[in-house]
Amino acid sequence: MSARILCLVAIVTLAAPSVSAQMTGASSGGYKREAGVSASTMPAPLREIGFDQNIGDRLPLDTTVVDEDGRSTPIGRYFGSRPVVLVFAYYSCPMLCSQVVNGLASAVDVLSLQPGRDFDVIVVSFDPRDTPATAAAKKALYLERYTSAGAAAASHFVTAPQPSIDALTKAAGFRYAWDKETQQFAHPTGVIVLTPDGRMARYMFGIEYGPRDLRLALVEASGGKVGSVVDALLLYCYHYDPMRGRYGLAIMRTLRIAGASSAIGLAAFVVVMLRREKRARV
Repeated sequence: MSARILCLVAIVTLAAPSVSAQMTGASSGGYKREAGVSASTMPAPLREIGFDQNIGDRLPLDTTVVDEDGRSTPIGRYFGSRPVVLVFAYYSCPMLCSQVVNGLASAVDVLSLQPGRDFDVIVVSFDPRDTPATAAAKKALYLERYTSAGAAAASHFVTAPQPSIDALTKAAGFRYAWDKETQQFAHPTGVIVLTPDGRMARYMFGIEYGPRDLRLALVEASGGKVGSVVDALLLYCYHYDPMRGRYGLAIMRTLRIAGASSAIGLAAFVVVMLRREKRARV
């Protein structure tokens, strides 16, 4: 099968429509403002929050967190052999955090990648008032949506004291603020895909995540150790757009593949015809 056909088959098979993010962060962080809304008219907490894409920076893996069973452990315990999807969400959040966690559960549930073998999920609360009990309760709700084999063991909902929260959010570029008026946290929405050694690789914004984008991010973060040949070809056909936090079709690369496969096909056709002509003469 030619590279052109492979690329087209991969695109048709795995491409999923991207869902517009309710909130997005660009490389400079912050919300995507609606047309006609100036920064000065936005509530103060909203002007302080966002994602700074610290791609290539390493998460401080010696930072202490507390798991659902109440055990203190370095967050590095969950790294080492496979990529990680990292989420910042506080467990008493009345709306957005639940939507982020549910959106992630829906996305990973349809992936053919296996949790615990190909990737892990870590949800870190940035509210120091959260406890192992609230973490366990949120995980139980998450697992109602994420039912794949191995999901429970590969999903880690943790809490942390304020110094650990500060260290992790700063390293990841997650900026949030406490809103005194609403008595809630204002925060961006999205997930971060990290390499097995804890480096930020890809940021995905909003509350819903295309399975194709998430899969490509995990394959890319793993250095090709997870996924298939089709995934490797898709990564050549698609490129990551940091402003949108998703993958888009790389037109020039696709055209190169199409051109190369056409040239190879033409050369093969010429060889076959020359051989037939030679046999006919004999």
